[in-house]
Parts: sequence; C-alpha cells; structure tokens
Amino acid sequence: MFRKLKCLSPLCLVLQVANETLHTDRPDLPECFQLSVLSWLPCIYLWAVCPIYLFYLKRNNRGYIMMSIKNRFKTVFGLLLWIVCWIDLFYTFHELRHGHSQPPIYFVTPLVLGMTMLLATFLIQFERLRGVQSSGVLFIFWFLSVLCAIVPFRSKILQSEVTDKLRFTTFYFYFTLVVCELILCCFNEKPPLFSNVVTDPNPCPETTAGFLSRMTFWWFTSMAIKGYKMPLEAKDLWSLNQRDSSKAMVPTLLKEWEKEQAKQNQASQAVYSKPHSPEEVEVLLSNQKAASRQPSFLRALIKAFGPYFLIGSGFKLLQDLITFVNPQLLRMLISFTKQKGVPDWWGYTLAFLMFFTAFLQTLILHHHFQYCFVTGMNVRTAVIGAIYRKALAITNAAKRSTTVGEVVNLMSVDAQRFMDLTTFLNMLWSAPFQIMLALFFLWQNLGASVLAGVAVMIMLIPFNAVIAMKTRAYQVEQMQYKDSRIKLMNEILNGIKVLKLYAWEDSFKEKVLAIRQKELNVLRKTAYLGALSTMAWTSAPFLVALTTFAVYVYVDETHVLDAEKAFVSLSLFNILRFPLNMLPQVISSIVQASVSLKRVQGFLSHDELDPNSVDRKNTATEYSVTVVNGKFTWAKEDPPVLHNINMMVPQGSLLAVVGHVGCGKSSLISALLGEMEKLEGDISIRGSVAYVPQQAWIQNATLRDNILFGKPYNEQKYRCVLEACALTPDLEVLPGGDMTEIGEKGINLSGGQRQRVSLARALYSDADVYLLDDPLSAVDAHVSKHIFDNLIGPEGVLKGKTRILVTHGISFLPQVDNIMVMVEGRVSEMGSYQELLKQNGAFAEFLRNYTLEDIIEEDEATEDLIEDEQMFPDDALSNHIDMVDSEPVINEAKRNFIRQISIISADGEGTRSRSVRRHGCSQRKHGEPQEKKKPHEMEKLIQAETAETGRVKTKVYLEYAKAVGPLLSVVICLLYGCQSGAAIGANIWLSQWTNDATRNQTKENVNMRVGVYAALGIAQGILVLISSFTLAMGNMSAARKLHHNLLTNKLHTPQSFFDTTPIGRIINRFSKDIYVIDEALPATVLMFLGTFFVSLSTMIVIISSTPIFAVVIAPLAFIYIFVQRFYVATSRQLKRLESVSRSPIYSHFSETITGSSVIRAYGRHSAFVLMSDMKVDENQKSYYPSIVSNRWLGVRIEFIGNCIVLFAALFAVTGKESLNPGLVGLSVSYALQVTMSLNWMVRMTSDLESNIVAVERVKEYSETKTEAPWDVEDKKPLPEWPMEGNVQFYNYSVRYREGLDLVLKNLTLDIKGGEKIGIVGRTGAGKSSMTLCLFRLLEAAAGEITIDKVKIAEIGLHDLRSKLTIIPQEPVLFSGTLRMNLDPFEKYSDEEVWKALEHSDLHKFVSNHPAKLELECSEGGENLSVGQRQLVCLARALLRKTKILILDEATAAIDLETDDLIQSTIRTQFENCTVFTIAHRLNTIMDYTRVLVLDKGQIAEFDTPTNLISQRGIFYGMAKDAGLVQ
Repeated sequence: MFRKLKCLSPLCLVLQVANETLHTDRPDLPECFQLSVLSWLPCIYLWAVCPIYLFYLKRNNRGYIMMSIKNRFKTVFGLLLWIVCWIDLFYTFHELRHGHSQPPIYFVTPLVLGMTMLLATFLIQFERLRGVQSSGVLFIFWFLSVLCAIVPFRSKILQSEVTDKLRFTTFYFYFTLVVCELILCCFNEKPPLFSNVVTDPNPCPETTAGFLSRMTFWWFTSMAIKGYKMPLEAKDLWSLNQRDSSKAMVPTLLKEWEKEQAKQNQASQAVYSKPHSPEEVEVLLSNQKAASRQPSFLRALIKAFGPYFLIGSGFKLLQDLITFVNPQLLRMLISFTKQKGVPDWWGYTLAFLMFFTAFLQTLILHHHFQYCFVTGMNVRTAVIGAIYRKALAITNAAKRSTTVGEVVNLMSVDAQRFMDLTTFLNMLWSAPFQIMLALFFLWQNLGASVLAGVAVMIMLIPFNAVIAMKTRAYQVEQMQYKDSRIKLMNEILNGIKVLKLYAWEDSFKEKVLAIRQKELNVLRKTAYLGALSTMAWTSAPFLVALTTFAVYVYVDETHVLDAEKAFVSLSLFNILRFPLNMLPQVISSIVQASVSLKRVQGFLSHDELDPNSVDRKNTATEYSVTVVNGKFTWAKEDPPVLHNINMMVPQGSLLAVVGHVGCGKSSLISALLGEMEKLEGDISIRGSVAYVPQQAWIQNATLRDNILFGKPYNEQKYRCVLEACALTPDLEVLPGGDMTEIGEKGINLSGGQRQRVSLARALYSDADVYLLDDPLSAVDAHVSKHIFDNLIGPEGVLKGKTRILVTHGISFLPQVDNIMVMVEGRVSEMGSYQELLKQNGAFAEFLRNYTLEDIIEEDEATEDLIEDEQMFPDDALSNHIDMVDSEPVINEAKRNFIRQISIISADGEGTRSRSVRRHGCSQRKHGEPQEKKKPHEMEKLIQAETAETGRVKTKVYLEYAKAVGPLLSVVICLLYGCQSGAAIGANIWLSQWTNDATRNQTKENVNMRVGVYAALGIAQGILVLISSFTLAMGNMSAARKLHHNLLTNKLHTPQSFFDTTPIGRIINRFSKDIYVIDEALPATVLMFLGTFFVSLSTMIVIISSTPIFAVVIAPLAFIYIFVQRFYVATSRQLKRLESVSRSPIYSHFSETITGSSVIRAYGRHSAFVLMSDMKVDENQKSYYPSIVSNRWLGVRIEFIGNCIVLFAALFAVTGKESLNPGLVGLSVSYALQVTMSLNWMVRMTSDLESNIVAVERVKEYSETKTEAPWDVEDKKPLPEWPMEGNVQFYNYSVRYREGLDLVLKNLTLDIKGGEKIGIVGRTGAGKSSMTLCLFRLLEAAAGEITIDKVKIAEIGLHDLRSKLTIIPQEPVLFSGTLRMNLDPFEKYSDEEVWKALEHSDLHKFVSNHPAKLELECSEGGENLSVGQRQLVCLARALLRKTKILILDEATAAIDLETDDLIQSTIRTQFENCTVFTIAHRLNTIMDYTRVLVLDKGQIAEFDTPTNLISQRGIFYGMAKDAGLVQ
C-alpha cells in the first residue's frame, strides 16, 4: 500500500523518477507516473484539439466516403479499445467489492482512456462522412498513445514475476490494438464520392495523399521520378487545386477591393454634400482627411489572403522555438562527454533527441514555406486577374498615361514582387523573436560578455544597410540603362531593314555599346558592394564570437572558456546570423513591394469607361444611330476633340464620313463606341455593333478563329462572308487554309489581308450597326471596289443594315446614301452626294482637289476585273517583311498616328489571285504554283522556340569559364579553398583553446590563443573579400564579351533571319538572357562556390575528429547525389515549362490592350477574361509543382543533414573515452550547420543549370550565319564611284532563301546613267525583289549586276549601300533627334541639312518648332504625321544625293498632296541621276524614259511608255484599267 500512496506526493514522485532512471544502467519509470502522466498525455491532446477540429470539419465538407474494409476495422478496433479500458475500470470496482481498495488513479485513468477511445471512434466515422481521406489529428493521437505505451510495455517485460494477471493481459491487448490503429492510420481512404478527383484526368495527388505523405511531401515523388526518366512536358503536369485557380482567387480579392472602394466613395460623398451649419462644417473638415485616403489595396490583400497566411506564421513560431532546443542538447552532450561514469544510454538518447528535434524542425519549417509560397502564388494569380480585368475597362486617358509596356510590367514585375515578399514576410516578426531568444540563451551561457558580441552585430547593421541602400540606388540606375538599351535594340530590330539599306549599322552599334558601357560601370560598382556584403556576411559570426570570447576571458581571471560555453555559443551565433542578415533584405523587399503596391493601387484606381455613355436600349426612333449636341474629348482635362456633333442615321442607310487627315473622323467612331469621354449631349445606338478599326486588330490564333471571334461556326454563312470579303483566293494561298495560325499582330498577313479579315469578322458577327473606320485604304483599288460592291455598298451583303463608313476613297461617294463632311472636329455639312455638290462648300472643294476625272476613270476601270489573269500575291518591299507590322506599336492609344499602318501595304490583293504563297516562315514568298500542295499540311508559321531539354552540356560551362578567363577561373577556385582552410583553422584552434580548460593551463597563454584565433579569422575575411572581387571581375568581363559578340553578330545577320524569327525572340536574348548573365549568374556562382566549400569543410572536420564517420559518408553522399539528380532534372524542366507558359500571359495581355476597343465593341469582354485566367492557371500549373519540388528536396536533404548530426553525435558518444570535449563540440556544431549548406548547394546547382542556359542561348544567337563583309579592303571602289550611274543586269536570277524557287529569272538589262525607269507588274511579279538585289539584301543565285563597270557582288556591303539611296515604301524613323534621323554619322553641315529640309518642304514645320533640328522623334516617329515621315525619308535621300535613287512608291492613301510633292521634288532634284520607281499609280511614270514590265520574275516588256501603249501588251492593259488610255 505504501508505494501506492506515495504516488500522491509530487515531490517524492520527481525524486523517485530521478532515482529510478538517471543513475542506473537499466532505467525505468515508476508505475504511478506511467499510469498518470503517460496515459493522460494523448487524451489531453485529443480533447484539446477536438473542438477546433470539429468546427473545421463542419465548415469543410468534401462529400462522404463509402464504408471500406479498412474503415470498418478502424471502427471495430476503436470500440475494442473502449471495451478493454472499461474492463480495467470494472475490474477495479470488482476489487473494491472484494475489499482490495485501489488508489483513485486506477479509477480515473481507465475512465478517461475509455471516453477518449469513444471520441476517437466517433471522429473516425465523422471524418468519413466529411470526406477526410487521411487524418492528421488521429495519426498524432495514435502515435502519442504508442509512444506513451512503450514505457509500461518495456517495464512489464522487465518485471520478474507477474502479480496482476488481468491488467497484464488487458494492457497487451491495449498495446496491440493501438499499434494496429497507428498502422491503419498510415493508409488512406478512397476519395469521396462525386469529388473532382474522380472527374479530373490528371488530379494532383496532394488532395488524396495521406497525412504522412503530406508531412514529408512524399506525394510529389511520382513526378520527380517521371521528370528524372524523361523531360517533363505540359501534359504531365497535375491540374491546379481548385482553391488556387483564378476562378477562386480573383473574385475573393476583387470583392475585398470593391468593399474598399465603396468605403472611400461613401467618405467622399459625405464631403460633397452642402454644409448648413458650423458644426457640420467641422464634421466635413474631419471627413475631408478621410476622403483624401485612397482605397487601400493592401487592406484588400490582407483580408483576402491573411487567414491562410497566418497558418504558415503559426508553423514559423513553432519552428523558431524548436530551433533553440538543439544548442541545449549540444550542451548536455558536451557535459556528458566530460563526466565519467554516466550511463551510455543517456548519450544515445541525447543523440537521438537531437536527430528528432532537427527532423521535426525540418518538417515544420517546410510546411511554413509551403503555406507562404502558396499564398504568394495566390496573390500573384489574383493581382494579375485584377489588372487584366481593369485593363479592359479603363478610359483612354488612363490608357495614355500608362504605356502597354508599363501595364505588362505591373503584371510581370510587380505581381512577382508581391509573390517574393510573402515568402519572407514572416521574418518581420520572426527575426526579432529569434534574436531575443538567442540573446537570452547566450546571456545564460556567457553572462554580460555577450553584449560585446551584440555590439559588433549592431555595428554591422548600418554597414549592411548602407550597402543595401547603395545597391538599391545602383539597381535603379542600371534598370534605366537597361530599359533604354532594350528600347534602342527594339527599334534597331524593327528597323533593321532600313539600317541595312542605308548602311547605318555602325552608328547604331556605337549607341548601343555606349549605353552598355554605362550599364557595366554600374554593375561593376554593384559587384564591389556585393563583395563587401559577402565579406560582412561570412565574417560577422566570427567577429562576434571573437569579441565575445575575448571579452569573456579578459574581464575576469576566473572565467574559463571551456568546450560547453564556446561551442554552444557558436551554434547560437550561427542561429543569430540568419535573422540578422534577413532583416535588411526583408525590409528592402518590403520597400520594393510597397512601391509596387502603390503602382498597382494607382492602376486599379484609374477611371473606368462609363458603360452607359452610349444608350443601347433606344427603340423609339426609326434612326438607328443618333447623336444630339455631342461634345467629346479623349481625356477630361484635354480640350474637346469633337464639338457640337448632331447626326441621325436612318435604319439601314449608308453614311460616309469624309474629311482631311486629322479632322476627327476616327474620333467620331470612337465616340459612337463609347470610348471617349462624353462632355455633353446624348448618343444612342439601336442594337448590336460591329466595328472595323482603321488598323486591323488580329489575334494570334487561326484565321478562322479571328473571323468567328467567339461566334458558333456556320459553314454556309462563313463561306458567304469569305466570298464577300474577297478572302477565298487568299485561303488557297495560305499553307493551312483558314486553319493557318496567324502570328502576333497578324505578321504573316499583308496589310490588305488583315483589313479584310477584320471586315470578315464584322460581317460574321451579324450585328445591326456597322462602324467601319477606313477599311478600304489598306487594300488595292480593284479589291476595294470588290469589297464595296459586294459588302458595303447599296448592293452588298450588308444592305439593310446601318453602316457608317469613314473613307478616303472618293470613287464610292456617289453610291452612298448620305455624306457627312468633317472639318476640325465639327460637322461642316451633311447630305447626299448631289446636294453637297450643289452647295459648293468644303466638300466640293475637297473633290476639286482630287480631280473629277479620277472618279470617273476608277469607276470604269474596275468594271470587269481581270477574270482569268494569273495573279500573284505581291512581295513589295512592304510586305516582304512589313516593318511596321512587326513593330510593337508602343503607344497604341495615340490614335491620331494610326494612319501609319493604314498606309502600309496595299499589297496587290488580287480578287481572283489563284497563286500560291509558300510559308516556310513569316515571309510572304512565292514560287511557281505548286500543283502538289499537300492539303492538310498545317504548318506552324514560325518555328517554335526550342527549349533545351536534358542536362546542360559541360561545354556550356567551359564556354562561360572561357569568357571569364581560364586562368582567372582557376585562381578563383584556389582562393575559395584558402578561405575555407582559414575558417577550419580558426575553429580547430578554438577547440584546442577550450581543451586548455581541462588541463588547467588557461592563464598562461590567453594572449596567444586570442591572437592566433583573431589572425586566422581576419585572414578568412580578407580572403573572402579578394575571392569575391576576382569573381565579380571575371563575371563582368564575361558579360561584356558575350553581349558584344551577340550584338555584332546580330547586326551582321542577313535580312532573311529577321524575317523568319519573331523580334520578341531576339529581344529576349538581349533583355532576359543578358540580364541573367549580368546579375543572376554571378550571384549563383558566388553562392554555389560558397556552399560547396562550406559543405566540404564540414565533412573534413567531422572525419578528422571521428574518423569512423567516413564509413557513413559514402551511403549519405549516395542518397544526396541521388535526390539531387532527381530534383535537378525535374525542377529544371518545371522551370522551363513555367517560363514557356509565362509569356503567353503577357502577350495575350498586350494583345488585349491593343484591341480593347474591338473586344468591347463586340461585347467579348468576359470571354477574354476567361482566356486570360486560363493562361494564368496554365502557368501556375507548372509553378506549383516547382514550389513543391523545393519542399520535397528540402525535407530529403535536411533529413540527410540530420543524419549527419545523428552520426556525429553517436560516434562522439561511442568514442567518448578517446575524444576531448573540444573535438566533440567542434564536430557536432559543424554538423548542425551543414543542413543549410547542403540544401543551398542543391538549389544553387539547379539555379546554376537553369541560369547557364542563358549563356547557351546567347551563344546560339552569336553564332548565326552572317552576311557578306561590310568592307572588303582590296576591292574598295573609288570614293566618287558611281560617276555615271549605269546599271547592268547580266542573266541575273535570285531566290529569297535556299530551297525556294527563283523570284527573278535571267534578267538582262542595260540602263544608262540618268535614265528614269518605271517598274510595273502585277502583284508578286518581283518588282521589289529587283531593288533588294541592287542593295544585296538578296544575293544572286546566278548572273551579276554591275554599276559603272564595278561588280557589286565583289565590294563590301557598306561601300555598296552607302552609294545608293532608297525612299522606302513605309517611312521608318528612330527615336532620337530629327538631325540624327537624317544624318546619324554627322557627315553633313547644318546648312546642308536645312537645304535638304527646304527642298523636301519640311522647312516650315521644323523652323517653327522651338527645338529646330533637335526636335525629338518618338519611337517609330509617332509624333510626326505619316506624310511628314515620308518627307523626312525624302530629305534623307536629298542629303545623300547619290547617283542612283530607288523609289518604292507608298501604296495606300497618303494624302495625294504629299505624293505629288515627292514626285515633283524627285523630278527637279534628281534630274541627272538614275531613278528606279516601283509604281503603283501609273500616272506618275507616264513621262519616264523607259518602263520595265515584269511578269512572273521575267521581263515582259521594256520600252518607252508611248511605244508600250502602241504595242497593246500588258502595259496597255494596265493603263486601260487605270483609265489613262481609252
């Protein structure tokens, strides 16, 4: 009885526990401790967690799971456990009846246990009904129960004789059942009925994974294995979890944001109400402060994503606490090795405890990361979604204030910053918390001396902060240089053809290299700062340790530095190092994110278009479009563009809007669409609207999708539409028919085809009102006639619909119902054609300018258009690669310059062209009609960019090392080795020093100990600095070389390369890849070398202290390499997939912004939002596994690290006789550090692999085939060549690229100096090819061209091109001064430039401008009108004044005045030069010396115009069509 009573006094209990356990070789716990504490632990846990868990289950219902055999067993075992416990209880009552009274514990424990088992059984069933497949709560409960039952189990086995037979048996039953429950708990149930897991083709295994599998991320293993076996593809990716998809995320954020906005609106409304009394005024004043507060996007983010994020924070808190357990265990371990006669099992227990805490810490840390990263991912999804939805609704004023590029940046950069921040955000509170805990434990350990170390840390903070500030400033500066460099590159690549024609490459190369040099200078400064901060980061823990230990030893004679103090402090300092370094980073990334936050908030707060500005409900009148007293502007603060507009368009009539360039015709259409700000008046439109913009907006999709635009496909209607829009012949020509993929911005369609696709889209949409903004200017005369007759005109398909047509084409005006003439934003007159002619006002004037004959001729001419002629699609300069087409039109919003493209290629669009275009690529080339055309050959337009797969070749690393410099590379590695040596030396010295304590020699050599320790440490710091410096220098030189080679090669690349490669792809090399080489790669290399040497030194230290450790290293290293290979293969491919799927988000986005007015007009808003969401989800589908792959790796690698700790500790325990405490401390504290390095090393290996790819990609583009040399020294022509200007072609043939048919066949011509030659021919006859041959943009396939007896094939390209002048079809200007655009090499004096301007009629415009010649041209010359740009090209030609001039006539409607002006200038200024004109309008060449008629690449006729007309051949036919002969 005595023993049983003793249970009740707690003090005795503690003493007894201590006696029975610590001081024996066979430890045991007293029975009452076993019965109370051990039995209650799991119960307390379960009852505590239960209410929260039940609440969670009530909220989250996943559908119920069918009863399975497993589930039945679980339930039965639970009930059996309850019965077993209560048998005990009843047995105790039974004993009581028989007079054996037991202490109360024998009643309480079985009762409590029984109740708990019932609860557990209830939970098993409740979870099944709620669809929980694997329960963490129960798993932990069973695990604890087994753990707590092991002790009584062991003591029962150790008992010599069994006194209490029944309890003995029930306990064994209990133990077996609990173990069974635990084992069953490890397996999963089947997924619930009707869950999406069942319907999903490729569900994410996470949803169905068991608790253990989730804790260790085991469920990811299947993907790691798949990725290792073969490169992953998009189809292998799991679908996104429902809660991470855009569908779930974006609405949550938008809901919170709308609440925020609503709050602010209420506040501001309070202010605007009129005050009546003084008190009210005061209230209002206080309110005004509230109103100035913008709606806070941050608050919306916190409300939407805070709760989920907090779970992660909870994990972080736990992890911070567990971190500090290991130093305490280390202290116990060291003291264990010091003491003699302590039982061994205590040492082993410590070793295993260290392992267990480290493992627990790993799991918790990675779950914290998982929560943070997923939050980050959700934030990015939501922010991108919000920005996309906003971009579709903002006003034009807002759109003008931000360029497309900036908005895409909001999406790419700023959303990314939020994402990066969420991963660190917890450090804000966790870092100070860790620092306080660490200081507390250090104080316990070393007393006040710690303050010295802390002082050093605090001194380092401003040092780091200053470096961070400086770096930030440099980064901003460098971004500016980078932006300007990319902008310049973009222009160069867009205008590359013009640069080649003018031989201007050198001047632009200099400009790029000048910017690059500035960029590199900034980078160099950043690298120096980086080296300093690396030194601070590596030396900080050492300096802190040094000061602390020195102070500790010197302050007081009695202080002895022993192993315990030294190494426990070291491990605490190592813990400190992380938060201290993270804090500045977190703060700087918070600063960055706050900037991003402001930008996103600003964008989301922009005004939206008022959806009700146009009244669509109107059904009262018979007019289908009415505007009353309309006054419109683009932005509220701008002056109005349209004044006093009154118009009524009767249902079913055709209204033409005419007027000079810039009089507000397009603005009127925008106003009708509701795109402009309505200042006063009313607009109403009856029914749905179809809109054809002036610049056709083409999506990157198939041709059919572009026309259907979301409407269902109807074969008959579709054919009819194609016929009306004259698209049928084009389809025969496109490689995939109407399933041909159209490049972005419609790059592989000619201007005219684009315009017709845009018309077809409008026609197919079958709307009530058609708004057509000058759709006919981009197509040829006969095509525009066809379209007008079959589509728009009184007999067209659209008759009976209301049509408003903006047009330049005078010939159609007699056939329209009403004409509205606009002058400077007002309606000057309106009426039918005859009425307006009678009024003799502005309209009559407008017509007189453009001669009446013109109209009559055009009408007759196109009567029966060439029925059987074989026509070829043109390959005029314009269209061989449309320069402006492929130009990312930067400020789309500036509508007034949009004429730019309407002028571009009026490619002869034959109505019945039966020709064949070949499309290997984005060029429009033509060969002979191929009869054997494969019908369903779906050719992709542009070769897909090859993503490298598999491992990165060693060659690439060697390439990079070569760029760094081979010798330097070796030196860098040596320096890193020395630095690690110094660090190891310092620590070994420390362990020797601590051993003095055991030998009592501390007093005599304190100075020597401190001195050497300091010397070694400082040496390490200096070596770190030097190695970082040399590494930085090496990286800089590599970056410079790689960029220089890339740029030089690109400027030397032949034109055909640019025609087959999308510009974005080349720009990507210059921006993304060069950025990686400049910034990401050096950082990765630095980290990689650092972590590699740290890991190496750890192994060396542990092996030297406990050599037996070498045995363990082999299997651990094997596992490590194994895991690392799996991870790197998978994560590399995931990263590639992620970046491949990322660009469609942005390109779709910029496409959307460009076409937002079209999307709105057709009401396709929500469809596009869905498309964007799908693209984002597609991207997150590859991003999510890549987050998890990092967690998967982390858990496995850290497990290896924890094993190292375990073995280091175990071997220390086994060898404790031979080891001194210093060595134990050294090896275990090193082992504790290694986990981090191992983890980072794998990360860095994989980062290195993915970043080194940039080198590979840049190399690939630095080694493309180049064109002929620019200068050939021994063949240089005389400086004054060509004197005469004679041009001869001998048997000249040419093809565009290898493998294509000849474009020109056996031309032989002889042209005397000073002749004026007109070149004409049907579309695609090879007119432009002739000019390209003169400039050698195309090299001869046979034959040769000579100019003044010099064979042009033998001289350098620059010598040739600088001696010819071309006025190209569409004017290309570069951003820079006007002076730079005319004369980039500054060869000419100012007078000469002014004279050229005078002749080209720009003199007045330029001299009136305050900046004169320094007038800044914006990108693409957007701030000049198209006519003015054409004149600038003329001025360039006048300046160069060479003997040979080539004029490629602009085809579409420039206002005719500019055209006449150019013609007359050429006639006077280039009187004695040889002039070649590619003519589209025959009247310009009727007075030329000779006319060359080309047909299918051969000379058909060549004679004077009068002779040709009398011959009645092809030329006569063309002249007749043009109405020049009767």
